[in-house]
Amino acid sequence: MGGRLKDKVALITGTGGGQGRAAALQFTAEGALVVGCDIKAETNQETVRLVTAAGGQMTGMAPVDLGDPDQAKAWVEAAAGVHGRIDILYNNAATVRNGSIETLSIDDWRYGIRNEIDIVFYVTKFAWPYLKRKGGVVLTTASASSHVGLADRFPTCSNNGAKLAMMRALASDGAPHGIRSVSISPGPIVSPGTASYFADPAIRERSTSGTLMKRLGTPEEIAGAAVFLVSDEASYITGADLAIDGGFVGGR
Repeated sequence: MGGRLKDKVALITGTGGGQGRAAALQFTAEGALVVGCDIKAETNQETVRLVTAAGGQMTGMAPVDLGDPDQAKAWVEAAAGVHGRIDILYNNAATVRNGSIETLSIDDWRYGIRNEIDIVFYVTKFAWPYLKRKGGVVLTTASASSHVGLADRFPTCSNNGAKLAMMRALASDGAPHGIRSVSISPGPIVSPGTASYFADPAIRERSTSGTLMKRLGTPEEIAGAAVFLVSDEASYITGADLAIDGGFVGGR
């Protein structure tokens, strides 16, 4: 086991698979005490099993619908109670229904607001009093789509742009309390949840051709960057976004 996050209490949302599961495994490998949640109980419990088998320590809570403020508050308070504090909050969970401004329904738009923006606001708001006690880090997953306009991705571009603005505002609010706020913007990432989508050759080609590295990223590559950003090695970084996208944005 490593020690870059030794004994840090890290709350991670969306630990049932993909980037959340990779983060739980890498955070605990670096000594963090992880409390995770997911809407899916079975997959979240599998993450707990994998972490435990690797020698890490994780408490999993599921099902939790973070788009419901009452459930979000109850989870944060229960999670904070496991170890008595919160040092790191990783807002990883999100889901969206995409479309263009013309085709998107009102219900689908509201679905994205609830499940991409509201969940970050609720969890961070309820975790804030705990983070203020001794300072800490709020890490939020945005997207490369927050930096560019993509056809038929109106909600994703809009909502993740809002996340970047939220991250910067949190940095300003948090600085007097020793709280850092940072974000990451992944590009096209292949995971169990996106594998079937990227299995379509046309979609895969379109996604990879827009990157300089001409390949998809992995959840492990995202988690590795997340470990750095929440560690003391990044103690002078706040109000900043890190693109992890194979050159999707920077190469344009």
